[in-house]
Amino acid sequence: MVATEGRPAPKGESLTFDLSTYLKQRQAQVEAALDRSLPLTYPEKIYEAMRYSLLAGGKRLRPILCLATCELVGGTLEMAMPTACALEMIHTMSLIHDDLPAMDNDDYRRGKLTNHKVYGDDIAILAGDGLLAYAFEYVATQTQNVPAHQVLQVVARLGRAVGAAGLVGGQVVDLESEGNSDIQEETLTFIHTHKTGALLEACVVCGGILGGVTDEEIERLSRYAKNIGLAFQIVDDILDITATQEELGKTAGKDLLAQKATYPSLWGIEASKTKAQQLIDAAKAELELFGEKAQPLLAIADFITTRTH
Repeated sequence: MVATEGRPAPKGESLTFDLSTYLKQRQAQVEAALDRSLPLTYPEKIYEAMRYSLLAGGKRLRPILCLATCELVGGTLEMAMPTACALEMIHTMSLIHDDLPAMDNDDYRRGKLTNHKVYGDDIAILAGDGLLAYAFEYVATQTQNVPAHQVLQVVARLGRAVGAAGLVGGQVVDLESEGNSDIQEETLTFIHTHKTGALLEACVVCGGILGGVTDEEIERLSRYAKNIGLAFQIVDDILDITATQEELGKTAGKDLLAQKATYPSLWGIEASKTKAQQLIDAAKAELELFGEKAQPLLAIADFITTRTH
């Protein structure tokens, strides 16, 4: 039987969770909210560039994690949606900037030409800047029915996740490590826990904060998020080797060409798959105290290791 929101399974029937349906529902809600969040206005060119990448599709996993965690701890979608949108704005900024010639120099993202290929390097940089700034404005002005001190915590968490202590710091070490064949596991893990993991952790923890979690619950949610974040990156590294450009929606084999250290290059593909699964198992164990309410987050954790793009 498929679980439906707010309706328990009839007595005697097992309760299962349909992740595909859940993700489609939440993705549609997030897409609509993102479209509303950024109307086209003057100067149209910058708003077009911002919307081009923000509305380019994708799994919307980050905002969905925020929404799911807020609901898990007793909050509502309405309380979390502005932060969920802001997280996708920040993530989109990082993709726009990551694709630039000065960084990874990618031509395709989510199956479409990258922002700088359509609008030029200058507008792409400004589109990323615009999205980053607007993300904080959006949280501060649009969050409703949440105590101000909790909104302030969310703003602080987002700032840390995206700055030198998080995403930016991870990107710097990643750039410094390119072409270095002697990168150790410790450095690689630093890169990915900051470049990828910090924002994923913020998605989960901010959703919890908005819903009013306890300190102990924050610690558990943080550990869950760190584990799925690292597993997510390991699977990304594997897919860069094993998937086609059509499956990925972006250039395949870029890590190998750039001589980047990856988990498969350190451990091999099979050992990397094993490590990713161990991380997912550890993440799921952190959610045991939440019981049935944790089904969306448990299913998302499993999805990370089974995805093909």
